[in-house]
Amino acid sequence: MALDGCGVFCKYVLVVFNLIFAVLGFAFLGLGLWLRFSNSTRGIFQTDGLNSGAFVMGVTVLIVLGLVMLIVVMFGDYGACSEKRCALQVFCVLVTLLAVAEGVVGFLAYSKRDAVGASIAEFYDTMYLLYVNSADPALAVTLTFINNALHCCGLTGVSIIEIAQGTCPKPDGFFEHIKMPSCHGVITNVFDTKASLVMGIFVGTGALLIIALICSSVLCCTIRSSVSAPQYIVLTHSTPFLTNPQPEFVSNSSYAYSDQDPVVFPPLTVANIPVAQP
Repeated sequence: MALDGCGVFCKYVLVVFNLIFAVLGFAFLGLGLWLRFSNSTRGIFQTDGLNSGAFVMGVTVLIVLGLVMLIVVMFGDYGACSEKRCALQVFCVLVTLLAVAEGVVGFLAYSKRDAVGASIAEFYDTMYLLYVNSADPALAVTLTFINNALHCCGLTGVSIIEIAQGTCPKPDGFFEHIKMPSCHGVITNVFDTKASLVMGIFVGTGALLIIALICSSVLCCTIRSSVSAPQYIVLTHSTPFLTNPQPEFVSNSSYAYSDQDPVVFPPLTVANIPVAQP
């Protein structure tokens, strides 16, 4: 159906948003499933004696978050591409729930930043020890990503004794060739020393969700307006059976709502057809 300029813009914004969301959802879900069922990490979920509560909770959050994001993407892409109001309404509800959850998690992470930092540091320590014991290449990729993102190096940061030095980033200065910040200390202090940055990440993500919600609502209203617009039938003398339209023709005609009467114009005649002047 025909959309106006605002509707088309919102449609493409939703498509781009859902593509980014799909990539993140697949990444979270893939990482969570790999950490759950990998040979080097499967034993953590089968042993009760290990102090791995933060690791198990982190893996569970990754899997659940990836699944929720993919469900949101499914409804959003289907509603935007096929212009289905029902799918867009479900997408609005899911995005609203995600935005509320984002605000709640951001507030809790900010108010309990010490406990959150300690739990994430424990999660990193568990992954580090698993890599040291198994040398799993996938764990090496994950540790390399975290180390480069935080610019830290393992549990000690000392290049001489650091076991997982291959996952560390390149040193920036002379002293970092000898000692880099340890990732355990960086993760523990990041929520305390950079609380504003953490809140900014949560606020930015919530703003993106609100933009997607607004675009979805605008697109839904545009589709409803285009569907409810009346249909016009112009009758001419070239079609004699249309001069006296029968109910069968009206019921079989293809327009938006079957209970809405079409607007019928009188037949055109030669007298009321404008003729171009020479």
